Amino acid sequence: CGRKEIPVLDLIVRNARLAPPQTELSDIGILDGAFVEIHPRIGAEARQTIDAAGLFVTPPFVESHVHLDTAMTAGQPRWNKSGTLFEGIECWSERKALLSEQDVLERATAAVTWEVAHGVLHIRSHVDICDPGLTALRALLQLKKTMAPWVDIQLVAFPQDGILGYPGGARLLEDAIKAGADAVGGIPHYELTREDGVESLKTVFSLADTYGRLVDVHCDEIDDEQSRFVEVMSALALRTGLRDMVTASHTTAMHSYGGAYAAKLLRFCARSGINFVANPLVNIHLQGRFDTFPKRRGLTRIKEMTQMGINVSLGHDDILDPWYPMGTGSMLDVAHMAAHVGQMMGTEEQDAVFRMITYGGARTLHIEDSYGISVGRPADLVVLDASDGRDAIRRQAVARFVVSHGRIVSQSVPAHTTVNLGDGDCEVDFQMSQAGNSREE
Repeated sequence: CGRKEIPVLDLIVRNARLAPPQTELSDIGILDGAFVEIHPRIGAEARQTIDAAGLFVTPPFVESHVHLDTAMTAGQPRWNKSGTLFEGIECWSERKALLSEQDVLERATAAVTWEVAHGVLHIRSHVDICDPGLTALRALLQLKKTMAPWVDIQLVAFPQDGILGYPGGARLLEDAIKAGADAVGGIPHYELTREDGVESLKTVFSLADTYGRLVDVHCDEIDDEQSRFVEVMSALALRTGLRDMVTASHTTAMHSYGGAYAAKLLRFCARSGINFVANPLVNIHLQGRFDTFPKRRGLTRIKEMTQMGINVSLGHDDILDPWYPMGTGSMLDVAHMAAHVGQMMGTEEQDAVFRMITYGGARTLHIEDSYGISVGRPADLVVLDASDGRDAIRRQAVARFVVSHGRIVSQSVPAHTTVNLGDGDCEVDFQMSQAGNSREE
């Protein structure tokens, strides 16, 4: 009499190692696409069970900056032989003329699938709107809708050829927002003059304010120490009140700023609350191309920003396209490069880098309220073949299980290597000796 029935859960992840301050293993109960219980031992039954076997369980990775519309176009119609940002833009302009919605949709779908397999469930993609037909945008809006049950995709209306420097650029930008773009983009350092660059940013912020959109601008993506549009963005974020709805992407020129100016600038950025996105794989590849020796790294000041409490997240930027002929969709690959180029090898610094691809990315995308392994939130998680975030970055850990809204959407099995050192075989599992498993009940 009065006995409470324990519901049958959809999924239980058992023996999960959660991030500190958790010290003991936990069970994670999921029902109707949400976390309903997190406890050392959940007594309920479940339709499906994952035994994490002490492996690290984390919220999904966040891809803060990628171009899905350009993915997998490397070498089409020609290769970027100089490896510069500017030849990449030229190559893309030639490829853009050949776009169709189906072409964009097929390539972008493949790129998203790669990222999901690596544990990415939140993606912010920039999409080139310097096209009177808005072909790529229409395709990615369709992809966003199709993927919505599993992957959260935000689209940034990105004027690759400029707002004032491209005929009808401002009109196309507004059309893209009206069509459904989530954020307003810009590229002030690529406008014809500095004055045009400042004016373009005013247009971006005005549109964002009018339509209630986020802001994410390709800002100062150049080695030129005189490119200083971040200060304009910071001031506009303060004056419009948009603050943490604003993101400055790349900001590679900051690598070349003098110390005194950089110190002043970062204090203003901290005051304005804007976010920063670095793209270490592509930044280290594209920047410094006009240097002899020494060559600049070109990565913005992620360590100093983190130390000042400024939110930093990371992105691929490009996957197999005219700007970057590599990429697999793994945010751990991105984080690995960030730790090296940003010289963030201390234990706390490595933890900060892992946060850049998880909670920092959620903050950039403005999804903090629905992100994280917490009762009541969407049941999104990744079981990594690692003991913690540092271990995951070091070994580029395999995403053993990826769970989206309570459903297993990806499973991977780490490779095993057998080493023969003469007298006998020594079996080595470079991923982890303990393997989780899934079973139907």
